[in-house]
Amino acid sequence: MPRLREVPRAEVTDERILFYYDRLFGPDKDPAVDHGTVHATPGDWWTVFAQSPEVFRHAVRGFAVYRNATLDPALRELGQSRAGFARGSQFVFSQHCKQMRSLGVPEEKIEAIPHWQVSEVFSPLERAVLAYTDGLVYDGGRVPDAVFEVLRGALSDQEILELTYITTLYDMHATICRALRLEYDDRPELIEEVQLPEGVAARDLSADLSGA
Repeated sequence: MPRLREVPRAEVTDERILFYYDRLFGPDKDPAVDHGTVHATPGDWWTVFAQSPEVFRHAVRGFAVYRNATLDPALRELGQSRAGFARGSQFVFSQHCKQMRSLGVPEEKIEAIPHWQVSEVFSPLERAVLAYTDGLVYDGGRVPDAVFEVLRGALSDQEILELTYITTLYDMHATICRALRLEYDDRPELIEEVQLPEGVAARDLSADLSGA
């Protein structure tokens, strides 16, 4: 379950939210109760974002940036899928791998995204896009000049700006999905203390390892 309440259809008065409830779930379904979008996702991103019509509308307008973008969609999706992987969002990574597949990106490239650094399936430009994405997500925008120069040699300033904006937009969405446990990111914390077996007392580990 997501960490915030899902908004049932009966409580929605905003026409834009109702439009997406109808379009993605069907007009006869209450998405907060009967989960499942036409894309086979749980759909609680939509029902949680419906808490705030202002945030919902802003987020949906952001998706429209694709419409007139000049950047090659395959490069766009490469950045988005890597951003999802780097941020640890199973939802963003999974959805954009599927989108890459719908664009005809070879399966070997999709499978190599997690270990792109040691893969030979990517072109120099694709490797630069992946390295740029890692700089945006892992290093907070600290991108080496050598990476940027490869982008500059192949893309226009407009395309680089679109790549930067869309990739960081989905870094944000990945972060939100993890924090609120939306969609495929509705997972418990993986890291917890492993308890000692019954009857075993805690010892000074540093002393044992150092030979003190």
